[in-house]
Amino acid sequence: MAGAARLHQRRRGTNRPIESASSPQPRSPEIAMQPRVLSGMRPTGAMHLGHYHGALKNWVRLQDEYDCFYFVADWHALTTHYEEREVIGRSVYEMVVDWLAAGLDPEQATIFVQSRLPEHAELFTLLAMGTPLGWLERVPTYKDQIEKLSDRDLATYGFLGYPLLQAADILIYKAAFVPVGEDQASHVELTREVARRFNHLYGRSADFEHQVAAALAKLSKDDQRYFAKQKRAFGETGLAEPLAKGEALVQRAAAGIDGWTAQQTELLLGHLRGAGRSILHEPQALHTEVTKLPGLDGAKMSKSYGNSIAMREEPAEVERKVRRMPTDPARVHRNDPGNPEKCPVWQFHKVYSDKATQDWVWQGCTTAGIGCLECKQPVIDAILAEQKPWRERAEKYLSNPKQVHWIVETGTERARTVAKQTMRDVREAMGLLY
Repeated sequence: MAGAARLHQRRRGTNRPIESASSPQPRSPEIAMQPRVLSGMRPTGAMHLGHYHGALKNWVRLQDEYDCFYFVADWHALTTHYEEREVIGRSVYEMVVDWLAAGLDPEQATIFVQSRLPEHAELFTLLAMGTPLGWLERVPTYKDQIEKLSDRDLATYGFLGYPLLQAADILIYKAAFVPVGEDQASHVELTREVARRFNHLYGRSADFEHQVAAALAKLSKDDQRYFAKQKRAFGETGLAEPLAKGEALVQRAAAGIDGWTAQQTELLLGHLRGAGRSILHEPQALHTEVTKLPGLDGAKMSKSYGNSIAMREEPAEVERKVRRMPTDPARVHRNDPGNPEKCPVWQFHKVYSDKATQDWVWQGCTTAGIGCLECKQPVIDAILAEQKPWRERAEKYLSNPKQVHWIVETGTERARTVAKQTMRDVREAMGLLY
């Protein structure tokens, strides 16, 4: 932990502010040593405040702590909007500009476009050969999305298979963590199952048991017994603790035994889990704190609902939209007391206002001591203050679109280096390197 803290301090001390960053440069090996985080967004155009507080804010924070890969999920957009190709093409770079405006630093995070890497599609295809159909049909969001998007024809293989494409997106970069909300946790669990099945099918060579025995023989007798105990406990209970203890033992062996190879590490880690060599790594869900900001009408914020505020909305438009927000229906007149919990504006105060302001709003609303326009003004001021640095950062990219394209191109090449190595491992395991 102390070493990780020093690494974190070195990174923070050497990175320039995004305002003065030049074209992204190759990152140092120190950064690559950090656990990798992967996440993506469908290209929907300009981001709104809900996107920022629900995901982007965490992305910015995570880039200081992990080796972050963030991608534009344009193939995923086609799973539900396959007839709207012009919308996707128009939205990609607009969305990336908002990412950069929010504070993503291309010298810290790898930013790329999914469709520029055909390796994703190849891994998706190869995983499909051994993934049971029932696994895809039971994903909770499958039927939910069919009901919510009943106006679209979703009886396609692409839509049924999109959770497996997500799994390929994650596994191809051997991500340690995937930041998700509770509603997306099932996708990470499916990814873990897919990796486990692949390793079980293809991670065992003909002399697998002999190789495991040779690796174990390098351990002391006590460590061999300890490893066997943790393997048995994990197999019987499925608990994370014995798995972590066994993994720690293997990592200590890798660091301290002369002649120990990376293949032996993979062999024993796979053997510990009851699988073969870990060709594809099982990721963990990273449950970060998520701030849910509703739309102007209290429903989910969405451009399609007409209830959103864009991250770079013009100040006059922000003021107009907030001033027109509905409030507690009980406050028909200025001297009618209200209930903040029934007012969409209160949800914005929970995100944007400090405790003193919230207390002032609650007291003023419930006693009719303040009017609704007075209540809304602190929200307007806070949103405008939050947006100011975003607009300033975005300006240099909007005035120089080629810089945005270069950032994406550079990130795509970084990602390609990792993806190609994974696909070589996958092809070798499946007997396709001939």
